[in-house]
Amino acid sequence: MAQAKKELFDVELQDAAVIFKSLGHPARLAILRYLAATQTCITGDISDVLPLSRTTVAQHLTQLKEAGLIKGEVAGARVNYCINNDKIELLKQFASPFFESLCCNGGSDCQTDGHSDSCRINKFNL
Repeated sequence: MAQAKKELFDVELQDAAVIFKSLGHPARLAILRYLAATQTCITGDISDVLPLSRTTVAQHLTQLKEAGLIKGEVAGARVNYCINNDKIELLKQFASPFFESLCCNGGSDCQTDGHSDSCRINKFNL
């Protein structure tokens, strides 16, 4: 049996790719921002706070759930969901060193003091 090309990479990179792909739409980022701002699990219809139909919001919620970024039941207009803090913490642990390794090697995106925490990517709070 042939390996899929993504299987040539370690599990950590595969998992990170799924998460980053799930973050590739502004609606999903808005959903996560909303859930983070409420700091609680939400029961109800999040489509009231987004300029999208319920069906479209449900599709975005499903993708976030499949990536593990949210927990709960995502079905129909009435749902119960919240941020999966464990997965977000894993994302932060992976993303910070990853982005620092991309930009903080003396390149133009680093401050002149050379410290890795001075990387411009930190403006995104990763």
